[in-house]
Amino acid sequence: MWSSPTASHRTRSVLAALITTPLAAAALVLSPAAGVAEPSTTALDEPVSETIVLTEDFDGGGTRYYGEGDLGDGGQGEGGDPLFELEDGVTLSNVVLGSPAADGVHCEGSCTLRNVVWEDVGEDAATFRADSASAQFRVEGGSAAAAEDKVFQHNGPGTLTVTGFTVEDFGALYRSCGNCSSMYERHVVLDDITVNTPGDRLVGINENYGDTATLSNITIIGDDDRDITICQRYEGNDDGDEPDETGEGPDGTHCLYEESDITYQ
Repeated sequence: MWSSPTASHRTRSVLAALITTPLAAAALVLSPAAGVAEPSTTALDEPVSETIVLTEDFDGGGTRYYGEGDLGDGGQGEGGDPLFELEDGVTLSNVVLGSPAADGVHCEGSCTLRNVVWEDVGEDAATFRADSASAQFRVEGGSAAAAEDKVFQHNGPGTLTVTGFTVEDFGALYRSCGNCSSMYERHVVLDDITVNTPGDRLVGINENYGDTATLSNITIIGDDDRDITICQRYEGNDDGDEPDETGEGPDGTHCLYEESDITYQ
């Protein structure tokens, strides 16, 4: 549906299609059982066979998008194409990414993801790929579930701030890339986050590149044995090797939080 012969034509045709697509009759609703935002049963479904490139803000009104064709294999291989690609400064609001979700959302510069729901995370939910240390990424509200590996993958420099978000059944909520060919100092801020088990770790950062993770108002549900690692530190590299773990927990330099910032229920 989104096919076109050139990238520039693809952008124009995609935007035109989005503008004329009717919005869903109802917005996202909250599931009281799991605390995870879910689409209403009246949400529209939109198959996506070619990445939707957004050059301006877009509100999906609760529409569910899912991959088909080349975007429909649901694989976990690195380097896959996303359902949405956002250019610098764009806000994506009120969309549901169904299954398969391909490589989710790519932000090529600063971006905001507002009330975005990933029902079944593909390779990653969102990847942040700006090339400026001043880049600001924001995730406001929304949720993600069934992330076999990472939810948020941070490849470029800059700061990601996540607020009012719910995650369930995941490998890592956030990972600063540990072995990209170009490595940077990266920062993440997590505030007002609800975590439902199972899960492996909330954040993974590279202390040798100066990364920081600032955490507050984190609620973890169902982890009676404290199995979820809150903040894992690594020694990253730019040669593709698996990074070594160097420590975990608050250290006052890289993992910035107090034990009181984490509440278990």
